[in-house]
Amino acid sequence: MEVNCEGCAGCCLDWRELLEDGAEPDTRDAGDGADADWRHRRRDPFDGGEDATPSRDPLDDDPSFVPLTRDEVRAFLENGMGDALTPRFWHVRGESKEPRASDTSSGESPREGDSVEIDGRNVAAIADRPAFFVGLRKPPKPVAPFGREEPTWLPTCVFLDPTTLQCRIHGDDLYPDECGAYPEHNLALEHETECERVEAAFGGDRLRDAEHGDPDGLLLGSQAIGAKLFCHPRPADLEGIVDRAAAGELRREDRAEPVAVAAASSPGTLAISEHHYEQAKSRLLEDGESDEASESASSDGESWVGPAICDWHRRCREAGETVPAPELADTVEGDRGAPETPGWDDLE
Repeated sequence: MEVNCEGCAGCCLDWRELLEDGAEPDTRDAGDGADADWRHRRRDPFDGGEDATPSRDPLDDDPSFVPLTRDEVRAFLENGMGDALTPRFWHVRGESKEPRASDTSSGESPREGDSVEIDGRNVAAIADRPAFFVGLRKPPKPVAPFGREEPTWLPTCVFLDPTTLQCRIHGDDLYPDECGAYPEHNLALEHETECERVEAAFGGDRLRDAEHGDPDGLLLGSQAIGAKLFCHPRPADLEGIVDRAAAGELRREDRAEPVAVAAASSPGTLAISEHHYEQAKSRLLEDGESDEASESASSDGESWVGPAICDWHRRCREAGETVPAPELADTVEGDRGAPETPGWDDLE
């Protein structure tokens, strides 16, 4: 697989704001009635069909959410980087994105066990257990991808260096398998890649080789349960969390609940280890408070992740229309201990 990633990072940030008038790159015919955002969504893990439009919409608005495996979730927690993690829930098939009144519904009726009502929303479920992914957070950072001269505040992966547009953990043991398999997994699923979307919107030559083998690690269907697709055994514990997930206002204690369930899951089953659940939740919440502002003092000991995320959010709020240079990352991330990236000069 040959991909030209220099100056891009399109799969690591939400670049939709850079499109004029919110227009989508017109790379294929979406068809009548297709969702306008379909080009910017990963294939739905529940969707067994070939339709371009996903059958279930996520509650959040992250167009490039990368699902982590259980072992990867545990590794981030063990390395004091639990603040980097966040869950993704889905609306039930055909359900409205807005909370519904108790006596009304929309779309097709879910099958028994496929949906749980939480915070007035029908959330996709397996065997009456709300289903979710765990991925990486995207705080706002000043970035200038695709050859742009002026930076813009964009939701950007916590591990992406805004200066070099390279991943700070690339090649590290923590580097997610899904990131390493991109865009090969999309090609294997005959699904458009971010490389192609960037080419359509901004030009350039990104995806230089579309050939692919038979990639491992897709984890589709039942094999994903407990390994990449997690199921919460106590829906009532997600009250309030689902609403805040939809609003993009999750707190550390909110994230800790599903992340702990993911870390305690057993691949191939719905079983949850209470010991691993308690251990994971305590690790993420250790020395931390419940509100986002407290993340200026990380709950993860020496980790740079939590304080850096909090600092990016604060600086973005206070900046107004001002966008600082990407080199601000040297202060926000580098001075807190974030790994350096090599740059592109010495790379082939």
